[in-house]
Amino acid sequence: MQRRDVLKLLTSAAALSAIPLDLILAVQQARAQVGHAGGLRTLNSHQNATVTTITELIIPETDVPGAKGTKVNEFIDLLLTDWFDEPDAKHFLTGLAQIDAESRKSFGADFINCNPTQQTQQMKQMDDEAMGYARAQRLAAKSHTSPPPSNFFYTLKKLTLVGYYTSEIGFEKELGKSIIPPGHDGCAPLQEARR
Repeated sequence: MQRRDVLKLLTSAAALSAIPLDLILAVQQARAQVGHAGGLRTLNSHQNATVTTITELIIPETDVPGAKGTKVNEFIDLLLTDWFDEPDAKHFLTGLAQIDAESRKSFGADFINCNPTQQTQQMKQMDDEAMGYARAQRLAAKSHTSPPPSNFFYTLKKLTLVGYYTSEIGFEKELGKSIIPPGHDGCAPLQEARR
């Protein structure tokens, strides 16, 4: 599967549970590169702090680490660097800048410098817009019309979910799944295999 095809599926309206196995494997391979890439390559420190804050608000730490603990920010940086085309990466970075512009307009500070209540309020507004985008995207697909222009927060939210649930913590501890099946009885009689 080509990286461009993977990105189209990741940012489409398809449910996370409906992602094909080869896509999950491709993303898990990319996920394995996080931490080995030698630091951030696309996001600057402010952009990284913004992505880290937003992703942690989407998937906060509970009894298991949240998005920050699973390095979703580094996963997103890896995708921006190695998987996104330049116009798509630029669109993503413009979306991050727009979050700060809206935050300064509403609260007089960049997103990361706002208090948690202000951050939550802004994220609620962005999420409402993203869900409107998702509805418009589904409607366009049903009516065979042109899809709406992409929504930054929808993409960020999707990448956060994929980045988290393809991490070892998200996949094994949160979902309770195993990458390696516990056992395989390839030569078992059919009656035993059905049990």
